[in-house]
Amino acid sequence: MRCSYFDAGTCRSCTHMGTPYGEQLAGKQQHCAGLLSGHTAIEWLPPVASQESGFRNKAKMVIGGTAQNPTIGILDADGHGVDLRKCGVCSPGLLACFPVLATFIRRLRLTPYDVPRRTGELKHLIITESPDGEVMLRLVLRSDQTVPRIRKHLPDLLAVLPQVKVVSVNLHPQHKAVLEGEQEILLTGQSTLNMRVNDINLHLRPQSFFQTNTEMAAALYRQGREWVNELAPASVWDLYCGVGGFALHSAAPSRTVTGIETSSEAVVSARLSSDEAGLAGMDFQAGDATAFALASQESPELVIVNPPRRGVGKELCGWLESSEVQHVVYSSCNAQSLARDLAALPSFTARRARVLDMFPQTTHYEVMMLLERTA
Repeated sequence: MRCSYFDAGTCRSCTHMGTPYGEQLAGKQQHCAGLLSGHTAIEWLPPVASQESGFRNKAKMVIGGTAQNPTIGILDADGHGVDLRKCGVCSPGLLACFPVLATFIRRLRLTPYDVPRRTGELKHLIITESPDGEVMLRLVLRSDQTVPRIRKHLPDLLAVLPQVKVVSVNLHPQHKAVLEGEQEILLTGQSTLNMRVNDINLHLRPQSFFQTNTEMAAALYRQGREWVNELAPASVWDLYCGVGGFALHSAAPSRTVTGIETSSEAVVSARLSSDEAGLAGMDFQAGDATAFALASQESPELVIVNPPRRGVGKELCGWLESSEVQHVVYSSCNAQSLARDLAALPSFTARRARVLDMFPQTTHYEVMMLLERTA
């Protein structure tokens, strides 16, 4: 893939841009295998390739420039807006929204937030597209000052972009290097975006996490389902379950599946998906994964973990070591923290592993691993 923004030095976010994709994928496989080279029992499954371009289902775009001439993209080193509305890793559906949203910003005179001066209102646009082409739009604002104006003119935007089904305003008053604030104001009757993945209809709420590459997310969940069904455990915990991707794919007759997630919004979504699908034996709870495990009086036969980049950590690894859990399905977005966690799990042997290229054109990837208790 070639990118005019990268070639011009305008944006260097995709550090592997221009490198042949086959080399990228082979390099990620080699990097992961090197970090885990001490685990000699691993059967390495073939890596799963992604589309090279147009794969991102979510764009987190900084709004810069002026109300009359807004930029949609990133900020440069001086805090000025850089327009990336033709970014080639974004899905075609997202790209189609950007020019319309620029017009909307101009029409409503939404002043972009000026980071150096700490003035203005509109900070970011966060846009997510479902596999069916429906869109969730979130406007991150400094205050609720312009919310009435946005609400008034929203029908005009939806008339031009009928694929937009969920719209909300996120209030982020602090001058902090974080993407969004805590308060969300829903502006549409529909509150969730339907994310159809394999044969499961997931529900994404404005503040819920979902993988940014739908094709790879589907492959991730299929691999998890294959391993779980092969082992046929009677009980499964999905820790860090998000909107329930792994848990819902693990459902089966006579099997109990418990999902734990800190985001109460995500738990509501997971329960909705489970109810819609008529799945039995499912239980989703809001809470901290480690605290839930430590407080439990019993352990399941199999645990699925899909932690943030920091990994599972010593406490949860210690609980796994002392528990009666027989297998762990570990999905990691950071092979370095995965390697640290494996070192803290000496009673488990890594049996299988697979790299899935969730983030083409970058150094990042997802790796799934099946662990078996051998001590």
